[in-house]
Amino acid sequence: MIKNTDLSELPPLREVIAAHNLSARKSLGQNFLLDLNITRRITAAADITAGTTVMEIGPGPGGLTRALLETGAKKVIAVERDERCIAALSDIREIVGERLEIISADALELQTGPLITKHGPLQIVANLPYNIATPLLISWLREIKHFSGLVLMFQSEVAGRIVASTGSKAYGRLSIATQWRCEAKPLFTLSPKAFVPPPKVASTVVKLTPRKKPVAEADPELLEKVVAASFSQRRKMLRAALKGTFRDPVSVLEAIGIDPTARAETIDVEGFCALARSLEKENTSA
Repeated sequence: MIKNTDLSELPPLREVIAAHNLSARKSLGQNFLLDLNITRRITAAADITAGTTVMEIGPGPGGLTRALLETGAKKVIAVERDERCIAALSDIREIVGERLEIISADALELQTGPLITKHGPLQIVANLPYNIATPLLISWLREIKHFSGLVLMFQSEVAGRIVASTGSKAYGRLSIATQWRCEAKPLFTLSPKAFVPPPKVASTVVKLTPRKKPVAEADPELLEKVVAASFSQRRKMLRAALKGTFRDPVSVLEAIGIDPTARAETIDVEGFCALARSLEKENTSA
């Protein structure tokens, strides 16, 4: 049964933290976001509709969870491994009932398949724990067709790599993996003072919109292979970096219109996809 959704009767988040002894744990990458104006700004960017099922990772005391429920989302699935936080989230569930589903699990080990089967495409909105943000993103990108959108907070340095353009110092493996499958847009940056406790670095919210189809055709594993080899030593020319990947990298590069003396950061996503297709042909003919 769906209960009243008025969250105004909940105590302030600082009182929740004190009541449940929620001192942030560095081992869990916890930095709590308590400013409800900021959490509402994040949810506004997600464009959540009444029929949306949202998955939140690492909700902590539930600041962003409250804001997500305020949007009128059909359901919020909160994935949390800290039992102390689960107790705090249960107070919210007492008000909203089945609209909040709490899953006690390590997000890195969570199987999203059953959730997608039950609820359909998920929208992910999260202030990600710093220590697992990148591997989580990579895992979601591999099954991006199951997600309707992602609004995620990262360390600003990681966010910079996600949205980096070709030719920049930040452009690399994470940029290509993300931009091959999604449109990536930085939204806004928060100072450490926005969090409890304040981290040592700034944080940036990024919006990822899954593409209807990838930028260009490529086998995901082969694309990752050529990208990893190309960036293994950033200062190497591609003709040297790809020696262990292709039998004759110079011929391959020239055939697809890439200068063999170019370096990895100057090649766009389409160029790496062309390299992946060339590797597939070479493997087939071997």
